[in-house]
Amino acid sequence: MARKKKGRSVNGILVLDKPSGITSNKALQKVKHLFNAQKAGHTGSLDPLATGVLPICLGEATKVSHYLLDSNKSYRAKCILGSVTTTGDSDGEVIEQKPVPIYKQADLLTLLSTFEGDINQTPPMFSALKHNGRPLYEYARKGIVIERKSRPITIFSIQLKNFSLNDEVNTLDFIEIDVHCSKGTYIRTLCEDIGKKMGCGAHISELRRLESGPFLLSQAITMDYLFEQYGLDESVQDRMEPSLYNQMDQLLLPTDTAIKQFPAIELNELEFDRIQHGMTIDRQPEIESQDYRLYYDNKLIGLAILDEEQQLKPKRLLFL
Repeated sequence: MARKKKGRSVNGILVLDKPSGITSNKALQKVKHLFNAQKAGHTGSLDPLATGVLPICLGEATKVSHYLLDSNKSYRAKCILGSVTTTGDSDGEVIEQKPVPIYKQADLLTLLSTFEGDINQTPPMFSALKHNGRPLYEYARKGIVIERKSRPITIFSIQLKNFSLNDEVNTLDFIEIDVHCSKGTYIRTLCEDIGKKMGCGAHISELRRLESGPFLLSQAITMDYLFEQYGLDESVQDRMEPSLYNQMDQLLLPTDTAIKQFPAIELNELEFDRIQHGMTIDRQPEIESQDYRLYYDNKLIGLAILDEEQQLKPKRLLFL
């Protein structure tokens, strides 16, 4: 006899404004608990220090989460100049300090532009990347350094948003930058590399994700809003009324908002039946694409690809 799943069968995407001071997984578990969801997954870790856009997929939406993991991101970062830390951010210990050279704004802009485009970046030791099945940060906390290979990333743009001058010596205290980048980019490492190129070192004191794939900060819901708006606490499920869940579910975006980049195909009844049974259908899409969104009765039912015989083949089915 199959074990009954705990929680509700709720589907959709909550764009969370992750608070500082907790891990992405902790934020995920809080949201899963609040919504009493059977399944949940986030779509790209943010450092504990970082805040901002963290899309959380509930239920069947977890089946499209990898598309968000692979998506481009945008960040705003405050880089403290003249000091290097163990972690690349202000959560670590300062291990090196240097005076900041005098920079004219035009020269700083030129320096920042050298990081735009396709570059190679070496992931930091304080990261969730695995080595022999363990995240690198576990080794880093023990003082063990693992050799890491550099990886290709793309910095689409870096914009200087703000900076602060030390009036006594006329040098910069910090710079604040907006970065639009490809998946796999470590903004901490980018900040450190900028500091190295300036000749003084740097670390991040504030990091905020502004965009993740199609999702924007303007769409994000804070954890405080969830608790205050609905009068929730950590043991809320024992007394929540279904009507309150219905209100909370209105905050969820449809699953297909994560995959709007793929062409949509509406199936007829026969095609729907074949797809549901894992069979191909003879349909020639007008637009060439990596994947196709499949709908039946205006409802998303899955994703498909074109096989070698140019027929639509189900790739992943959703039960919404």
